[in-house]
Amino acid sequence: MGMFIEYDQDQAYLLPPSPRDWLPEGHLVWFMSDTVDQLNIDPILDKYRGGGKGQLAYHPRLMLKILFYAYSVGVFSSRKIAKQIEENLAFRVLAGSQAPGHRTICRFREENLEEFERLFVEIVQLALASGIGKMGTLAIDGSKVKANASKHKAMSYERMKKEEKRLREEIRRLIRVAAKQDKLEDGEFGPDFRGDELPEELRRRETRLATIQAAKKRLEERKATDAKAQDDRKADRDNDAGSGRGGSKTSTARKGQPKPKDQENFTDPDSRIMKVGTGFQQSYNAQIAVEESRQLIVAVDVSQCASDTPALIPMIDRAETNTGEMPRRVLADAGYRSEENLQALETRELRGYVAIGREGKKARLDPKKEATARMIRRLQGKRGRAQYKKRKGIVEPVFGWIKQVTGFRQFSLRGQSKVRGEWSLICLATNLRRMHSMLAWE
Repeated sequence: MGMFIEYDQDQAYLLPPSPRDWLPEGHLVWFMSDTVDQLNIDPILDKYRGGGKGQLAYHPRLMLKILFYAYSVGVFSSRKIAKQIEENLAFRVLAGSQAPGHRTICRFREENLEEFERLFVEIVQLALASGIGKMGTLAIDGSKVKANASKHKAMSYERMKKEEKRLREEIRRLIRVAAKQDKLEDGEFGPDFRGDELPEELRRRETRLATIQAAKKRLEERKATDAKAQDDRKADRDNDAGSGRGGSKTSTARKGQPKPKDQENFTDPDSRIMKVGTGFQQSYNAQIAVEESRQLIVAVDVSQCASDTPALIPMIDRAETNTGEMPRRVLADAGYRSEENLQALETRELRGYVAIGREGKKARLDPKKEATARMIRRLQGKRGRAQYKKRKGIVEPVFGWIKQVTGFRQFSLRGQSKVRGEWSLICLATNLRRMHSMLAWE
């Protein structure tokens, strides 16, 4: 057996080592660090006070670098990020040997969710200005991402009404029992004895009743808003068609009354029950728009609606706002089809390729829907089929990277506005990782 290199785990350094020697030159850490150094973080810096007492804060650029890198390599929990800073060389290099705790990381993330949306746009613009990606063909798709809530913490409208009635009756019964007990105690201890504290059983039921009433009210308000929006859209269509009809039959749901099976979640009221591959779960509908050349995400959004249809035009608008350019072609699957969407694409003179039916099945032609008929004819042509065929290879791998490679399958935060900020963060990190790969290949 040959000789070995001498090994001493406690060997001291003659000179302090440089962190630059710890990771290879082309490592993602250096690209992440250099990119964050170029970003405009003035809105974040403005949140910090200029002086005063208290512990000094960690620098926002340090916190951004850690969060961006963590999300790009699939570490989403603030506790796990803090642990990685202690144990993982790449995280320690980014942190500059500092060690922010998990509470600091969590607080910084929650306080800057809107800034992540702005920084996502800035990175998209930086990539396009650097020649990484271009607005030619745009593919749009959505995917259900689990909310930070259990579907078992939801209750149907019908059950809410039953529970509300039952709890009211129980509270009235407990109040009567408590009143009788008060009289007995007054006779035994005297009227000056303090016994006006609510029994624990009564407090618990009152809290449950208040929770159910609040959820019931939110559900009723939501359904009323949806019904009004539906009536407004129908009125606009009737006016455009020149029907002149004054009114129409309205069902109970159209008047704003929730259906018996409509549900509201107590943990995250903004989330919705949505169908996924494994059944139904409490989710959000996460949307992305991806450009063809380098598969960069150029627009993001998070919807409470399980259907993709309402998201098509807003996603195109977001992509145009973020990049300053209108795409030449838009690709989308059958989930985005509607006569209104296809008419809107034609009005904007956008070349759209939107599937009308499921793949492998012939779409039915409705002569009343002219824009739909034109889309069917376009997709039946050789060029239309070739263009639409690109969709799957552009946008679906991006969801694959996010869900399979990084493992992002559930939001950490609750509430649509916070979830939108976290979705911007994961898409921003995915873009940075993609940009690094592109530059490494070149």
